Amino acid sequence: MNHESFEDEEVAALLNKDYISIKVDREERPDVDHLYMSVCQALTGQGGWPLTIIMTPEKKPFFAGTYFPKGRKYGRKGLMDILPQIAGKWDEDSTQISQMGDQIIAETQSRLIANLQGDISEESLEQAFQMYDKMFDPQYGGFGDAPKFPTSHNLSYLLRYYTRTGNERALTMVEKTLDSMYRGGMYDHIGWGFARYSTDERWLVPHFEKMLYDNALLTMTYIEAYQVTGKQQYAEVAEQIIAYVLRDMTDEQGAFYCAEDADSEGEEGKFYVWKPAEIRQLLGEEEGELYCSVYDITDSGNFEGHSIPNLIEWTIEDAARLQGIPLNELRARLEASRHKLFEHREKRIHPHKDDKILTSWNGLMIMALAKAAKALNKPEYAEAARRASDFIARELRREDGRLLARYRDGEAAYLGYVDDYAFYVWGLIELYEATFDIELLQLAVELNADMLTLFWDTEQGGLFFYGHDGEQLFTRPKEIYDGAMPSGNSAAALNMAKLARYTYDASLSQKTDEQLQAFAGSVQKYPSGHALFLIALDYVISAPSEIVLAGDPNKPDLQAMKEKLQRRFMPHAIYMLHPSTEQREAARNLIPLLRDKVVLGGRATAYICENFACYAPVTDLDELDEIE
Repeated sequence: MNHESFEDEEVAALLNKDYISIKVDREERPDVDHLYMSVCQALTGQGGWPLTIIMTPEKKPFFAGTYFPKGRKYGRKGLMDILPQIAGKWDEDSTQISQMGDQIIAETQSRLIANLQGDISEESLEQAFQMYDKMFDPQYGGFGDAPKFPTSHNLSYLLRYYTRTGNERALTMVEKTLDSMYRGGMYDHIGWGFARYSTDERWLVPHFEKMLYDNALLTMTYIEAYQVTGKQQYAEVAEQIIAYVLRDMTDEQGAFYCAEDADSEGEEGKFYVWKPAEIRQLLGEEEGELYCSVYDITDSGNFEGHSIPNLIEWTIEDAARLQGIPLNELRARLEASRHKLFEHREKRIHPHKDDKILTSWNGLMIMALAKAAKALNKPEYAEAARRASDFIARELRREDGRLLARYRDGEAAYLGYVDDYAFYVWGLIELYEATFDIELLQLAVELNADMLTLFWDTEQGGLFFYGHDGEQLFTRPKEIYDGAMPSGNSAAALNMAKLARYTYDASLSQKTDEQLQAFAGSVQKYPSGHALFLIALDYVISAPSEIVLAGDPNKPDLQAMKEKLQRRFMPHAIYMLHPSTEQREAARNLIPLLRDKVVLGGRATAYICENFACYAPVTDLDELDEIE
């Protein structure tokens, strides 16, 4: 529509004659996007982007749709037809149109349920598993038909379900999906990182756009799968995603960019696809033929006459057997070829990079980096997360403490939404556990309190999408659906449950219960659409586990203890440090449990507490194995 209509003189003349045109970046103003997408769905039964809304001067919407061509095409009315017709009807009877807008607002408000009555219980955890099981694609992994989205929080939920129940089916679904997504063309086998979704059921042909939030959430899930299974391949995928983000999506000050477009030179995917002749020319005949045979690069191609590298038909292990090459040798040769192809690809015209810095998506990447730092004992990941966290605290927080949503070219703008607070707090909690810097947990507690002040619904519970100090649209929606990206309300429930456990704040524990109850009916109606919410529920109803380390965080003995404990998958545990440093008093004041958990015999000491009872303190690494 940009090229066909908004840059077209004829359309511009029609628009400027009768309308005030407003173009919205849905990532900068998700409040507007969420609300008017609900309008479109109420009016047409479907939604999507681009989103087209026509409303009265009082912001009452009365016409909605998605894509409209300039003129009638493919059975669709064009803007040149629609705009004068609507202007004519407005001139004839604006009162009737305004009344229609009132009806649409009422219908939209009724759809923005968020407060359906219901009960939330362990039964919802089981119902969600049953729904995932029915939707699961046993051949290619994932859930449902094409297009397939990663929605990795669904898989993270199933990992917790597996941990809770021991049901191998849940783990099978997770591993099949993670393996299939990685082997497909949705994963960039040359430069790493995942595209936004697959257009087909096999994960072969992606929508080539790469989003920060997808790569953050997938990092989280691959790390958790590594912790559960011990399979090194999952750790390797997570590390490759992180390498991509740090290389291509990181600002010089340490924050993370939004996305990379699908198109370059006007063609979707052109940057990512190959021809066999080009591969052979770059690698030589023998290595080129080997690479093409392993990664399905053929003359006929698998995407519009070109090839998307993939491993759908075989693994590297299968290829080694078929080629009669030792596995380690094949891996080394393919990696050498990948590196050459990457260097050549860098000379192509790159897709446009959306260099907006969003607080919410940065919060997710901070969370993912911190999880990887803990599980893989990679302090450099925690350092990268800390740089991004410091950037948000410095550049995206006003002097009065209010978070802002977007930064670009030196300008921070737009009052932060619930997602900004919830995802950033999530990242801060995980980063505290990775570094044990008490200032991070203090900031998480402070921002969580600010979030409740700004967004909490005092009548029905739950958190509104935008704050009471934001631009007031025709209603204040509350989002709970964990779709391509999880909801801020779900993340907030998990954060509040953890912070209540850290701080022994009874009022925060009560707020957690109210948060879960506020959305009980919505979740009960469709449990599998609320994976992160169920992760929060699973956390709350599980036996609590606290792991306290006492000692100097810079000493090798404490670092070894921390590494041994944090590489495990313990989703119901929180980690904390009683430091023998200048942060000692601040840590004791914020976390009451620390006060009697002291260093014994001058050695790093671990206290493991489960279900409100603590084991004997441990100073020997080998003794930790006995409590696993």
